[in-house]
Amino acid sequence: MLEQFQKHLQNHFSFLEGKKILLAVSGGIDSMVMCHLFQQTAFRVGVAHCNFQLRGIESFEDQKFVEDYCNKHHVPFYSTIFDTNSFADDYHLSIQMAARELRYNWFYELLDQEAYDYVATAHHADDNLETFIINLSRGTGLDGLAGIPAINERIIRPLLPFGREEIEVYAKANEITWREDSSNAATKYLRNKIRHDLIPVLKEISPDFLSTFEKTQSYLRESQQMVEDASILIYQQVAREVESAIHFDLKKLQQLPNYHSYLHQWLKEFGFSDWSTIYELADSQTGKQVFSQSHRLLKDRNTLILGTIAEQDEATYFIEKGQKDVKVPLIMTLCKVTDISTSSNSSIFVDEDKLTFPLQLRKWQEGDRFQPLGMGAQSKKVSKLLKDEKLSLFDKEAVWLLCSNNQIVWVIGIRADERFKIEKSTKNSIHISVQQ
Repeated sequence: MLEQFQKHLQNHFSFLEGKKILLAVSGGIDSMVMCHLFQQTAFRVGVAHCNFQLRGIESFEDQKFVEDYCNKHHVPFYSTIFDTNSFADDYHLSIQMAARELRYNWFYELLDQEAYDYVATAHHADDNLETFIINLSRGTGLDGLAGIPAINERIIRPLLPFGREEIEVYAKANEITWREDSSNAATKYLRNKIRHDLIPVLKEISPDFLSTFEKTQSYLRESQQMVEDASILIYQQVAREVESAIHFDLKKLQQLPNYHSYLHQWLKEFGFSDWSTIYELADSQTGKQVFSQSHRLLKDRNTLILGTIAEQDEATYFIEKGQKDVKVPLIMTLCKVTDISTSSNSSIFVDEDKLTFPLQLRKWQEGDRFQPLGMGAQSKKVSKLLKDEKLSLFDKEAVWLLCSNNQIVWVIGIRADERFKIEKSTKNSIHISVQQ
């Protein structure tokens, strides 16, 4: 196994040469064998151990066992103790998900603090098979069937080609000691039930089941790559990035066969889960939205718009008399001028003597009214102006008002107010511009 392991590193992990690797070691047979294998190489390694406090005194005995091993073999040792149950309760997570979150967050902290390049975990071929069956039983796509990735950012899994039986044979042949996790025998957990009850039957039916399964997953990964390549090509045809949002052309999208699959491929990384509602958006009325924790997808006429969920800024900002520059919440300049040119979306000219300082900058609100420049004394709701301008909900939420004594001077970037315009009698003119 050692020779196979070294060849596997040379063929698939050549980028590790000269790197410093942190080994995630629980004390179980898999991680202890991984630790032993790496010690037979030239890599500089350290060991990280997590105590999740889930098995009483056993958890602390595991920690002591790994620490003693590292001291004996002069391997740098790092450990931490988590209150996993409290973390799971606080964030409404399962114990398994809470442990995973805590573990990987700490690993990444250690990488930076102790100058390691990668974390190696001891996931092996049987773990991969168990994960495949779990995902299959719950319903999944190619992502769930393609298996545990061997490389995921700074996480590497060099034992994936090796099965549990190979690992046990190596451990006994090299007199490697390990700790047995008593919870691994409890079939109340789905993974353990699959491990103890289902997989032995599959291996009995086909002794080469693990190797044939590995081939199947290889084909699935190739199919997954084809899907990703195709989705990139289609994305370039139907999507365009507008500032911090992504606009999907619905007319082009709906011409595609099975366009739902493309939407899933593009949106899955943004945390969405309500896929049936997302697929219904195409035929929904304008303004309907679907939310993930960080993003939202908006139907706007013939477009689906993906954007982040931004916190609403309800504050009012003030501009004092004589102030020339504004940095927050917008970048603006105000300067006195004698030459008057045509206003634009990004700048206006106003009569300074009609202004009452300090001016106010705030977001528009329902019920706001102003007198659009060019319409005389006729007033109009800001909401109606934004609708006439055919702004999406995202764009509407980004609109700011410049006000004087609570009267709107400028719906910024869209329309100035009639009441503050330059006239023949104007003596003091101000040019106000905003950086778009």
